[in-house]
Amino acid sequence: MQNFNKSAIVIGSGFGGLAASLRLRAIGYKVNLYEKLSQLGGRARVFKKDGFTFDAGPTVITAPFLFDEIFELFGKQRKNYVSFVELDPWYQFYFDDGRFFNYGGTIKDTEEEIKKFNFEDVKGYRRLVKMSEEIFNVGFTELSHVPFDSFLFMIKQIPKLIRLKSYLTVYQLVSKYIKDPYLKKALSIQPLLLGGNPVSTTSIYNLIHFLERKWKVHYALGGTGAIVKALKKLMVEEKIKIQTNTEVKRILFENKKAIGIQLSNNKKIYSDIVVFNGDPSHAYLNMIPQSKIKRWKRNKIEKLELSMGLFVIFFGTRKIYKNVEHHTIWMGKRFRGLLNEIFSGSKLPSDFSLYLHRPTATDKTTAPEGCDSFYVLSPVPNLKSEICWEKEGEDYKNRILKALEKTMLPGLTRNLKTCFFMTPNDFEKDYLAYNGSGFSISPIFTQSAWFRFSNEAEDFKNLFFVGAGTHPGAGVPGVLSSAKVLENVLKRNEAKQNKYF
Repeated sequence: MQNFNKSAIVIGSGFGGLAASLRLRAIGYKVNLYEKLSQLGGRARVFKKDGFTFDAGPTVITAPFLFDEIFELFGKQRKNYVSFVELDPWYQFYFDDGRFFNYGGTIKDTEEEIKKFNFEDVKGYRRLVKMSEEIFNVGFTELSHVPFDSFLFMIKQIPKLIRLKSYLTVYQLVSKYIKDPYLKKALSIQPLLLGGNPVSTTSIYNLIHFLERKWKVHYALGGTGAIVKALKKLMVEEKIKIQTNTEVKRILFENKKAIGIQLSNNKKIYSDIVVFNGDPSHAYLNMIPQSKIKRWKRNKIEKLELSMGLFVIFFGTRKIYKNVEHHTIWMGKRFRGLLNEIFSGSKLPSDFSLYLHRPTATDKTTAPEGCDSFYVLSPVPNLKSEICWEKEGEDYKNRILKALEKTMLPGLTRNLKTCFFMTPNDFEKDYLAYNGSGFSISPIFTQSAWFRFSNEAEDFKNLFFVGAGTHPGAGVPGVLSSAKVLENVLKRNEAKQNKYF
């Protein structure tokens, strides 16, 4: 029986905050969770409109065991709270010449698809997956759940990282094995779904290939929001206190030790530890006294390379597009040039690549009868650019819908039943994302592991970070793993403390 004599405040209820709350509860903390929005989930919240249910953010579920673990901490089973189903294919790639590439299923299934583009790349793909497994065994199995708060520990990993060719980018590593230009783009695109530019993101992120092979790609019946609902139910059962519509303005300190929070109504609440599930840049710039900060000062944060922004259109149709898969990656004609403009440009590119989500391909409950539910995501420059979304948002939305209508969704305009969109401005306002970035800082090598925001704040005691901006990084497996890192840090610290008593 746990002795709940320690208290924790968790700020933010994205998957990192939800997982952190439950892991803290399991090791003996009384937990209070504060969320500024009206519902839990952060980027994983849900929009309901005109009978449609739209997941606001993450839709791809990999490494489902990370969710299973959370329920097992309390002797319960995830399947009794929310059901996962495997998708086939995992993704369908649509290229500018009209060809499709179905990715997923067995290795043999993928090889048959590769043969349609370049028979010789079948051997290359086998070698790529083997290399991905080697990277996975280190990058995920060994290191994703351990803290990187020691530079010496980071130095000790260098030989492994060099052996795994981490000095190459994702695109460079894929290009060593794959020759067809279309397949190169398809098999190096995954970092973009985590906020990274494939031509600059460290090849460590090629571990995603094997991660997907090992655990497949899943969908939660009812949408990603069903996972949030399941975690909330577990939290209530385990007596975690939840407060929504409650914005935290400041983190309180006594000398250099976090002791609580101050709400927007100026109410102060105290606890033994504070965990921030959000963009660490926002916390350091707006919630912590600047005079107390040593490492992450304003000038350092302003020089960080941020992930791109996201423009997301949510729409429902009165027509069913039965030939459209659950996940489609719609590849524009340009690749390197477009990526450069998305990550470094000051203006909105004239073209785009898209991620199209059609949950009704698997789950009819997300739309009224006879209708289809979609969201389409376009990577765009973040708010460091000169883009005025109030002026350009509507036109950009129309351009994307027109492109989809000409290709995959004929008759889209006349069959629209509901439609709205989010811009980087909304990410900054709703999620407190620094400069509207979709995934906090970019996962380039010099912003990964020890170089990333530490899970345990370097300059302070009792302040911790979980989520996309800290180790190990963005994506659902990444933010869930950050909560495991938090748990391991606290257990390590407690063991050290007990050693002296």
